[in-house]
Amino acid sequence: MSPTDPHDHSHDHDHAGHSHAPQVSNDNERRIFLAMLLTGGFMAVEVIGGLISGSLALIADAGHMATDTAALALAWLAFRLSRRPADSSRSYGYHRGEVLAAFVNGIAMIALVAWILFEAIQRLNAPVEVLGGIMLWIAVGGLLVNCFAFWLLHTGSRENLNVRGAAVHVAGDLLGSVAAIIAAVVIIFTGWTPVDPLLSIAVALLILRSAWVITKQSAHILMEGAPQGLDPATIRADLMQKIPSLEDVHHIHIWSLTQERHLVTLHARIQESADPDEQLEAVNSRLVERFNVDHATVQIEKKPCAS
Repeated sequence: MSPTDPHDHSHDHDHAGHSHAPQVSNDNERRIFLAMLLTGGFMAVEVIGGLISGSLALIADAGHMATDTAALALAWLAFRLSRRPADSSRSYGYHRGEVLAAFVNGIAMIALVAWILFEAIQRLNAPVEVLGGIMLWIAVGGLLVNCFAFWLLHTGSRENLNVRGAAVHVAGDLLGSVAAIIAAVVIIFTGWTPVDPLLSIAVALLILRSAWVITKQSAHILMEGAPQGLDPATIRADLMQKIPSLEDVHHIHIWSLTQERHLVTLHARIQESADPDEQLEAVNSRLVERFNVDHATVQIEKKPCAS
């Protein structure tokens, strides 16, 4: 199709030979893998300790760790999968797998919170004996492990939804360990066992908020929702103001491949005397400069849009 065709569907990237997602961070992948090994290794200790001591807080924390180990494994696999290049069946590559992993992690955490709340209510109605000493030592060990795992993830990429989803899981473990320590101290000095399920409920509610945010954000991306701060009206107004030869900008669609990578398609009608290639470059440059969108599919038109 010639450059002067009124409906020249011009692209700033080649779909067949270009991967539409940023390079996956080796550092993020390594951090998640180490956190997975830590949580998985200590999970078995907490399961045994929770069963011996009778502590719901420890069992809940072990449940967190079991879910976290699976979640971190899923997040790590998503990073590995996203390394695969784009092909004819998946022209954007496999990077959306990171978002899918974050969504599954969020759902898993919400389900786990529901189980903890149910079990805590059962314990309040029928208290059981809790061995505070064993509970305390295991909870302290869990706190140290979780602190290190959380540091690994928190110092990674804060913009990556997959890493954030994994960090939410580990933060839940960390809070669970703190709750178990407090409950153990109270039980040792007072013998008041209801503190164990009560603190489990408090931690579960704190985790629920973060899990809901991660689930909501990942679902928004999976549903091709517009990224926060980007909307068609804003993009249209900016392009019309900054590029004088544009007569109209329409059919604007905005979505995200991952939380860090935004995509735009639009039609741009230019003046009859304007050069299509120059206008295409101007539109793409402005989208990068103002909106940090480095992949846009722009259709240049010189007549009213047929569609």
